[in-house]
Amino acid sequence: MRLAHGLRALRHRNFRLFFAGQGVSQIGTWLQLIATSWLVYRLSGSAFLLGLAAFAMQIPFLVLAPLAGVFVDRLDRRRVLLVTNSVAAAQATAMFSVVALGVVQPWHLVAGNLVLGIVNACDSPARQALLIQLVGGRADLPSAIALNSIMMNMARFVGPMLGGALIATLGERWGFAANAASYFAMLLALSRIPSVASVFVPAEQGLLRQLAAGVRYAFGFLPARSALLLLAATSVTAGSYAAQMPWFAREAFDGDSRTLGWLISSAGLGAVTGMFYLAMRPGIRGLFRLLAWTAATTSAALSVFSLSTSLWVALPALYIIGLGLMLTAASTNTLLQSIVPDELRGRVASLYIMSFIGMTPLGALATGWVAERAGPPHTLAVCGLLGIAAAALYRTRLHAIRREIRPLYEKLGA
Repeated sequence: MRLAHGLRALRHRNFRLFFAGQGVSQIGTWLQLIATSWLVYRLSGSAFLLGLAAFAMQIPFLVLAPLAGVFVDRLDRRRVLLVTNSVAAAQATAMFSVVALGVVQPWHLVAGNLVLGIVNACDSPARQALLIQLVGGRADLPSAIALNSIMMNMARFVGPMLGGALIATLGERWGFAANAASYFAMLLALSRIPSVASVFVPAEQGLLRQLAAGVRYAFGFLPARSALLLLAATSVTAGSYAAQMPWFAREAFDGDSRTLGWLISSAGLGAVTGMFYLAMRPGIRGLFRLLAWTAATTSAALSVFSLSTSLWVALPALYIIGLGLMLTAASTNTLLQSIVPDELRGRVASLYIMSFIGMTPLGALATGWVAERAGPPHTLAVCGLLGIAAAALYRTRLHAIRREIRPLYEKLGA
């Protein structure tokens, strides 16, 4: 298959603008995330507070994202993104001020993460639901999803390395300053994309009934339900590793913020590799089978990483974790966005985000609590084993999934 096929979403002007603006913004986001996690651990030395900070930023995805999806289906998605990115820029500016003035405490960082999490819980469903408008229909949607994931994971690869070097050279406050400045690239891109008025006319009256319609679609259909539950299980178990990276950087590998950057960037590089593979696939057939392998491989690699004592083992293991985890998430998203009716797109996107990002804080908080008592290495090793068990259970349902999805594939011409 030619690479040009995987890049076909870039022929759309609006998608190119969005791609460029979000790429700059995502690098800035990672600069702030690295600064936040390193600063929390430097100030507290607590594995539990690392987990709590991650929990605060991600728990809004579990609580608020489904409700946000209902409003995303009603509103102009571009205008929603203008508001969320403006608020996020203000949050980054406030955090820079607190750190630069020298009055920062761990609770400031946890509270700041909570504010950012609330903003992102509204931003993410709008971002996912906007993609089909940017490329003018379903034909180029898989390419748009894959390229969007490539861009975000390239930022995940580049951002932590830049963040680690920036913190070691100039201090944590400049990670927040750079992030605040990066939002202007996204705001500029959004200002040049025309709005598309929502044509959604709810068949159900009331917020909860509209939310329930999205839940019934996603969890009433065996293939969608199985993919979302596997993603949720993988996020809780394997996805919990990231919160403990400052501990591994300093304690396991006797490093500094640069070491932290390399650890997270290794996972980011794996994620980018996975997204290039997804972009070059000819269609969505075979993705349900792929999920079983990617979830199991991710969890096995986590167990290897957790007990590693050398960066020569840890970095390749993190590469595989990043590749497998992001392929699991992006394949699930591609499947859902390709089969969902347009009038439910925002709500189903929010359930995907809840299963992926929203479940991670539960794992981060639980692993932080257990790691304080049993140590991060043993905690993550057990997480890996639990993830393998979830993938094995999903694999037992593959035959039934194929039977139910085949008529829909034929209807869509997939």
